[in-house]
Amino acid sequence: MKILSASQIRAADQYTIEHEPIASIDLMERASRTLYNWITSYMSKSQDFVIFCGTGNNGGDGLALARMLAEDNKKVRVYILSYFSKKSDDFSINEMRLKKLKNVEVFSINQADVLPVIRKTDVVVDAIFGSGLSKPVYGFTAQIIKHINKAGAKIIAVDIPSGLFCDTNKNNDGAIVEADITLTFECPKKAFMLPYYGSKAGIFHVLNIGLHKGYINTLPTQNYYTDISDISQIIKKRDKFSYKNKHGHALLISGSHGKTGASILASKACLMAGAGLLTAHIPAEAYQILLTKVPEAMVETDIDERIITQLTKINSYDAVGAGPGLGTHKKTAQVIEQLIDTAQCPMVLDADALNILASEPLFLDKMPDHTILTPHLKEFERLSGCSFQNGEDCLEVLVDFCKKYKCIVVFKGAHSCVCTPQGHLFFNSTGNSGMATAGSGDVLTGIVLAFLAQSYEPLQSALAAVYIHGLAADLAIETDASEESLLAGDISMNLGKAFKKLHSLS
Repeated sequence: MKILSASQIRAADQYTIEHEPIASIDLMERASRTLYNWITSYMSKSQDFVIFCGTGNNGGDGLALARMLAEDNKKVRVYILSYFSKKSDDFSINEMRLKKLKNVEVFSINQADVLPVIRKTDVVVDAIFGSGLSKPVYGFTAQIIKHINKAGAKIIAVDIPSGLFCDTNKNNDGAIVEADITLTFECPKKAFMLPYYGSKAGIFHVLNIGLHKGYINTLPTQNYYTDISDISQIIKKRDKFSYKNKHGHALLISGSHGKTGASILASKACLMAGAGLLTAHIPAEAYQILLTKVPEAMVETDIDERIITQLTKINSYDAVGAGPGLGTHKKTAQVIEQLIDTAQCPMVLDADALNILASEPLFLDKMPDHTILTPHLKEFERLSGCSFQNGEDCLEVLVDFCKKYKCIVVFKGAHSCVCTPQGHLFFNSTGNSGMATAGSGDVLTGIVLAFLAQSYEPLQSALAAVYIHGLAADLAIETDASEESLLAGDISMNLGKAFKKLHSLS
């Protein structure tokens, strides 16, 4: 799914109006009907609503929604910020329509008015500003936004939380609505993907309002949002007559004294994600425990008891993964250098392999094209040599980094982002905060390695692994775990359910 800029969204609106064709007021009605349908499906039937409207088209959506809720006998209060003097044509039409109803209260408020009462039991609908906002919100409108945020009521934002910019928020120091739910039209907004500003949107849902698909398909973008339909098209069906060698032989180089658990987690995830064969190259002291915990794996031990000091022959493997629990000993760093120098098969590097790369920047220049790196924020700061003030700064450096080193980076976090050597960004739609737990990254490395071993292209491997990793975590908290109790092993144990869900769509 494409992530579009504010100007592209406006252009898609206009193109739809001209070529469907449909009157702009009727397109607004259609959008508002999708809001109404979602809200009445998920909110209590006895719920009271307080709707705040600006005087542009976002406010027009709010007025149309208010009318539909009132016609359904919901208790609705509407506050129009008459501080704004200019009204859009469609806003004015919906204002006249709404005022014809007798069972809805409509108030105009400005700087001189007392701030309206909001009860904690109310649902507040924010329809003050839309995705076209480009100036920070100060003054009276900021007071209203802060009042809404402090009320303690559930907040639903229409399209985008008021005060949040659609494209870039680098210089946005104004007030922003802190929504619990954002009902956004047609596509997610880039701001939703970034730390801090993305939290303002709460949980967002993309509502299809029927903008012209053919036109949207022509719009260029570097930003995408991967959903289940995208990933289900990637996943291959296994042949009835297939055998283990057909699904690839993976090599995992991992582990050091006290960190055998990382090897176990990555090994188990690799096999549970479909790799036909796995050889784990580990320190000698980990031999017995890994075979006990993952008997399906083959084990090759290093000559050293506690660390990795030698590189096995890698030309017989279909893919190589390195890093989980590896440590950064000088001898281990030499192994990673040898691996980078000699590997001719697809490769994923994580954890301490990334820290080794960061300590020896020349290694980055040697990496084979389309090597997959899976850093979290601090690891990427070390790799790039930058510290980041906000998520947007980080993404800019990420794009430059991937272009420079012709690599694929999985930047881990909420909406984990896969960046390509061409600078395309794919934000993930699965996962939850429970994944911020020890070993979660090791599981992801194992899944990426499994896809690479099964001859998926590196980009496909990264996208599918990130999505399935998050989906398995989501399925885990639907059943046995909570976000607080989720363990990395729970993610692996739900990989089967995740694959089944994907296969059900194909």
